[in-house]
Amino acid sequence: MLNLEQQVFRHLEKSSNILIVFPSRVQGSMAGGDILASALALYLLLKKIGKSVDIARSEKNHDSEPLAFLPFFNQIQSSLQNIRRFIVSVNISQAKIHNIRYTVDNDKLNFIISPKSGWFKPEDVSSKAGEFYYDLIVVVGAADLESLGEIYDNNIEFFYKTTVINIDHQAANEEFGQINYIDANAVATAEIIFYLLKNFRPQDLDEDVTTCLLAGIIQKTKNFKTANLTPRTLLTTSELIDLGARREEIVDHLYRSRDINSLKLWGRILNNLKTENNNSLLWSTLTLADFEQTKSSPDKLNELVDELIANVPNTKLVAIIYESGKEETSISLFSIKNLNSLNLLKDYLPSGTSKLAVARSSENIKTVSDRLISQLKKVLIK
Repeated sequence: MLNLEQQVFRHLEKSSNILIVFPSRVQGSMAGGDILASALALYLLLKKIGKSVDIARSEKNHDSEPLAFLPFFNQIQSSLQNIRRFIVSVNISQAKIHNIRYTVDNDKLNFIISPKSGWFKPEDVSSKAGEFYYDLIVVVGAADLESLGEIYDNNIEFFYKTTVINIDHQAANEEFGQINYIDANAVATAEIIFYLLKNFRPQDLDEDVTTCLLAGIIQKTKNFKTANLTPRTLLTTSELIDLGARREEIVDHLYRSRDINSLKLWGRILNNLKTENNNSLLWSTLTLADFEQTKSSPDKLNELVDELIANVPNTKLVAIIYESGKEETSISLFSIKNLNSLNLLKDYLPSGTSKLAVARSSENIKTVSDRLISQLKKVLIK
């Protein structure tokens, strides 16, 4: 009987058209870069060995993303197009075909068949949906299928009728795949992908593949500052560098080139920062004026909060409450340890995952802040 790793290899080898899909950034702060980089590494290696493979997430690419410098980042699709064929069939047992053409008339596609002999009846024509284009889906870093967003929501039948390999390191993973390759002891998804690829095609671990994997580990551990580092993480890092991973390039892009507007927004967050329960709860508020004056936007918050979490080791929850419109307040709640952000924001109908939930309210920022912080303090005391 094949073990899990061998099953993964077998499906990668025999599949003709492979789709790699992973959650959007909004689905998980510190994990987001690790997951993106890991998915890209897998994509690059499969392309290198001649596989037909695409990569997608439910979010458009932006050049301002921290990992936009990685090879083939611009190949990440934001939706799935033409994944299934529509087949029109004609019974030709009673007629011989001379030629076929088609026309488009008032949004109608007309197939014009000229018979050489015989004729057709209405019942000779039928239609059906064909097979899906992809015969294998590899889901990277998703605790459940719903966290894939619109790519899953708009293609539910495709996901249920196609073999899914589920690769993750979250203990809360719902094991939704036909093959569930879960390693809860791994610090980063990049660790799992590295050892899979090392055992699958070690000769194809080139500089681009290893750079993606090292970038995932560096961002997940905040350049090795997080408390959950393990000997295996450091060993993996050493091996990746030996194989040609471009560490200086990664560090330059992630930590030495932050734009001035992000730094200004970072200053506003720190200026408004408050702590509760011996630093276990950190929270800050931002107004529309803060974003306007720093010429920044809320999509910068994830990477800035990651930096905050890495530098305050006792933190269990980080809440950023900000004005997202004249009569709208948004909440980003980041959780560390074993707290569930979605449950904590359930009164606001949140989206996201247990590690990062986002929600909106029509109440003003002070009302939302007072109620939410009071609630979170009670949770931490318990």
